Amino acid sequence: MRFVALSFLLTFLIGSTTQGQSRWTEEQANAWYARQPWIVGANYVPSDAINQLEMFQAATFNPTINDRELGLAESIGMNTMRVFLQDQLWQQDPKGFVKRLDTFLAIASRHHIRPILVLFDSCWEPNPHLGPQHPPIPGVHNSGWVQSPGAAELSDPSYEPKLKEYVVGIVSAFGKDDRVLAWDLWNEPDNTNGGRFQEPKNKPELVAALLPKVFAWARSAQPTQPLTSGVWAGDWSDPAKESPMTKIQLAESDIITFHNYGWPEEFEARVRSLEPLHRPILCTEYMARGSGSTFDTILPLAKKLNVAAINWGLVAGKTQTYFPWDSWQHPYVLSQPTIWFHEVFRQDGSPYRQREVELIHELTGRGVGILTPAQ
Repeated sequence: MRFVALSFLLTFLIGSTTQGQSRWTEEQANAWYARQPWIVGANYVPSDAINQLEMFQAATFNPTINDRELGLAESIGMNTMRVFLQDQLWQQDPKGFVKRLDTFLAIASRHHIRPILVLFDSCWEPNPHLGPQHPPIPGVHNSGWVQSPGAAELSDPSYEPKLKEYVVGIVSAFGKDDRVLAWDLWNEPDNTNGGRFQEPKNKPELVAALLPKVFAWARSAQPTQPLTSGVWAGDWSDPAKESPMTKIQLAESDIITFHNYGWPEEFEARVRSLEPLHRPILCTEYMARGSGSTFDTILPLAKKLNVAAINWGLVAGKTQTYFPWDSWQHPYVLSQPTIWFHEVFRQDGSPYRQREVELIHELTGRGVGILTPAQ
C-alpha cells in the first residue's frame, strides 16, 4: 500500500504533535487548479450499497462492483468521484478501514479517477450504526443514508478525541497520496433535514464549534491536497448576508466548493457570487432533472465558467436517488417518476439517456468510447 503503512504508524506514534499547516494562499490554490484537467465526475455510492457504511464495511465491501461501475465512469470521460466515509468505520477497525479504502483508491486509479473524500456529513439519518443496514424503503429517495458523526456522538464532548483520531488518522494515511484529489471535510454541515428526524436542537451551533477544529486536525496531518467544505444554502452574494456556517466554510477552505440543483441562471449566479474570493470553484453537487438542473444545461455552462462539475449519482441502486426528494412525502410505490431525478446509468450499465453520456464524453474530450444501451 502506497504511503499507508508508514503513515498509519506515524499517526499513532506522533498523533496531534505534528505541526499543522496554514490555509493555502490564493496563489497556491489557483496553481493547484491549473495543474488539473477539467474536473468532472459524480458522487459515487456503489449500486449494491444503501449508504457509506455498507459501501466500506468488511462484510459488504465489493471491489468487483466498484471496478465495473468506475469503469462506466471512465468510459464517458469522468475523472473524479466524490466518496463519503463514516467515522464509525474508523472506530470499529482503523487498520481494516484503511486497507479497504486503499483498495478502493487502487481501483479508481486504474480507471484514471482521483476521488474527493468526504469525512463528515450532516444529512439524513442521525443515528448510524455498524453492522447490517436496513433495506431501502420502497419508493423513497436515499432512505438509508446516515450522518457522520451521529447525533449522540455530536452531542457528546467526550467523543471529540475519537473524531480527531479519525480525521488525523485518515488524512495521515492518504494526505500525500496522488490518488486522492481533495478532502471535503463536512458535507452540508448545518443541514437540519427539514425536521424529518429527531436531531439536537442546537445542531448547527455544535457543528459550527467543531468545524474549525476539523480543518485544524486535517491540516495537522500536512496533506498535499486541498481542503474544503461546500456551501449549499443561504445568500453568498454579500458577506453581511452569509450565515455563520458559510463564513466558517469560506474562510477555512483552500478551494471553494458549492452545491446547486437549480436552473442554469441560478447556477451561474451562484458561481458569480463566489468569484470575488479568487479561488478555484468546484460544484460538488448538481443535476436534478426535475428541478431544472440537467447535464444539457449545466455541464456546458460549468465548462465555460471553468468550474468543476460533480453530479449526484452514477449507477441506480439501493440509494434510490433516481426518485425525487418529494418521495419522502409521497413514495413512488404505485408509479415511477416521469423522469429520473439523479443517476447516469441503469444497473445493467446502459445509460439512462444516451445523449447525456455522449455530451459528457464530448465536453471532457476523454473516455474510452461512447456506450450504447444494452441489447
